[in-house]
Amino acid sequence: MNNIYDYSLSELKDYFRENNEKEFKALQVYEWLYKKRVHTFGEMTNIKKEMIEKLNHDFTLEHLRVVAKEVDKDVCKFLFELSDGNKIEAVLMRHDYGNSLCVSTQVGCNMSCSFCESGRLKKVRNLGSYEMVLQILQVEEELGIRISHVVLMGIGEPFDNYDNVIKFIDIINEPKGIDIGARHITVSTSGLVNKILEFMNNKKQVNLAISLHAPNNVIRSKIMPINKAYPIEELIKAVKKYIEVTNRRVTFEYIMLDNVNDTKECALELSKLLKGINCYVNIIPYNETSHIKYKKSSYEKIMQFYDTLKKNNINVTIRKEFGSKVRAACGQLRSNYEEGK
Repeated sequence: MNNIYDYSLSELKDYFRENNEKEFKALQVYEWLYKKRVHTFGEMTNIKKEMIEKLNHDFTLEHLRVVAKEVDKDVCKFLFELSDGNKIEAVLMRHDYGNSLCVSTQVGCNMSCSFCESGRLKKVRNLGSYEMVLQILQVEEELGIRISHVVLMGIGEPFDNYDNVIKFIDIINEPKGIDIGARHITVSTSGLVNKILEFMNNKKQVNLAISLHAPNNVIRSKIMPINKAYPIEELIKAVKKYIEVTNRRVTFEYIMLDNVNDTKECALELSKLLKGINCYVNIIPYNETSHIKYKKSSYEKIMQFYDTLKKNNINVTIRKEFGSKVRAACGQLRSNYEEGK
């Protein structure tokens, strides 16, 4: 049985037409699901009884189960259980511009970035679009808030689940649904060049972020195996093409790892690599975990790196630190739970 939250508005209109019903009924159902937030078809009082029975026969409205919730200042981390028993995470971050939710796209991850907790537990499967949508709906319901921004930076590589991610974006961007603006949605990739180029032609006004984390192939290949398939030269070429076609700025994410990628020389090399590209660098202080050897760069090193980029005319920000007390490193809560810690 299909989950109703896996259906875009156009697909639901098709469903009603195929069942000899007016397509405006799809709009009514969407309003009940996403505006009034009902949990059963029986609550949809303007849908006739026969159609309610049909919906109950063809669809489920099954939600995710909240296994754990950890709260710290300006952050709340959720561990969800899926219908098959697998677990994923979502992290709510409160900013001055609104509430941002970091959404998972896969159970586990095959990218195997050596600094990333979620990559330690390998990919089990892709998430369906509805399993991404429900992360938003349930965090809003649990906390009584409106999520204004979504980042696909949780467990998994979004472009390794490309079709479901694109459908998810369509569903949450739908004005009759959750209605999150395209420019408030960010997709982060470790650098799947073929998918970046496919995404470029999708014509969405969604933000693209590249997990770069190193200024050269030597360092990047050591910490990010994906670089062996798509080295930095290919990645930067694809990013330049993406910017040329979409006329949209790209973000480069850069996690600061002590004595790995945080020297002034690295900053100078990064400045040279990104010179002339319509982008900005988001420096991320590393969230340390007990399972991984890397340490967070010192405040002094982070500021030196930031200042070096600034002096070389690279737009740069330092991400606000969230959730060191709630195991907010990507995949950390899930792996700790799975391993009984």
